[in-house]
Amino acid sequence: MTAVQPQPQPEAQPQQDALEVGTTATTTVQGHSRIPWRFLAGRAAFYLFTLWAAITINFFLPRMMKGDAVTQYLSRNRNVSPEAADALRALLGLDTDASMLEQYLDYWGLLLRGDLGVSLLHGLRPVTEVISQALPWTVGLVGFATIVSFAIGTIGGAIVGWRRGSRLDGLIPLTTFLSTIPYFWLGLLAIAVFSVNLGWFPIGKAYGVGITPELSAEFIGQVIQHGTLPAATIVIASLGGWMLGMRNMMLTVLDEDYVMVAQAKGMPNRRVLWRYAARNAVLPQIQSFALSIGFIVGGTIVMEMVFSYPGVGKLLLDATNAKDYALMQGVFLVITLSVLVANILADVAYAFLDPRTRQTEA
Repeated sequence: MTAVQPQPQPEAQPQQDALEVGTTATTTVQGHSRIPWRFLAGRAAFYLFTLWAAITINFFLPRMMKGDAVTQYLSRNRNVSPEAADALRALLGLDTDASMLEQYLDYWGLLLRGDLGVSLLHGLRPVTEVISQALPWTVGLVGFATIVSFAIGTIGGAIVGWRRGSRLDGLIPLTTFLSTIPYFWLGLLAIAVFSVNLGWFPIGKAYGVGITPELSAEFIGQVIQHGTLPAATIVIASLGGWMLGMRNMMLTVLDEDYVMVAQAKGMPNRRVLWRYAARNAVLPQIQSFALSIGFIVGGTIVMEMVFSYPGVGKLLLDATNAKDYALMQGVFLVITLSVLVANILADVAYAFLDPRTRQTEA
């Protein structure tokens, strides 16, 4: 009889731990992933439609208001001739001889050329020039304060949620209480205590009187000194929401199976906290952070009014009071673009942090 030769057994492939593969209990799909063109095309079409709708509303909404910038200007300057008033209306795109459709098409033509018109409130200066001078102040101050508040609130909320039941839970009602105080009242209180009584910070403005804006140590020091108090009030007013949201998400994530398995395997608590629990708990925070970043440009009117800060919020308020259509439309356009860009970045960050999103999109 012929002896049966034993067949060689294939080598056992090492099993990968699901915890080592991703942050969820599901197995990550390995191999080359194709580009989700259908998803990208759908998102691009959505954002393009949103941009068109926002620009269209941006055009029609100011024209639905009673009065216009020229009428406001004539009420303050009685010596302007009717011919000069008609020329101003034509220059600002308010010519009554043209139909609304013609004005709309002209507006799109100027917009595609990068021409946002001129601001009557600022002596017929180009709107792009006026906004470019105010935008860095708002982005620099409110953007920095929002990022700091998000970072402190998210990290603090993760730690409080991880150590639930400890004394750290007392931070949640404290920060929540501070966030319920109206911002203008919090700003006025900060000015009264730290500026008027203690004299630690200036009362308002972006820099001192007589200081020339330039890249020098004196000017940078003035900007930091004047911006510390409003930035601190923004952080205090928004910290409670970030910390409470992250803490609640941590409580939900800590009951998931993959966190319990990681703890049962004896992984260090720090690794379980930041690599598994906090990484999944932070996902809903990303969308909220994107919205807050997008509304940085237009959501600072109260702060800039309280601290007399020369930003976009105060610029928008002045333009609305003067019915300066071109300046209003320019500021609204900047706000719209900032919100859209922030949401696009949030989609990218969400897909990067959550492997399940990448698998679904692919």
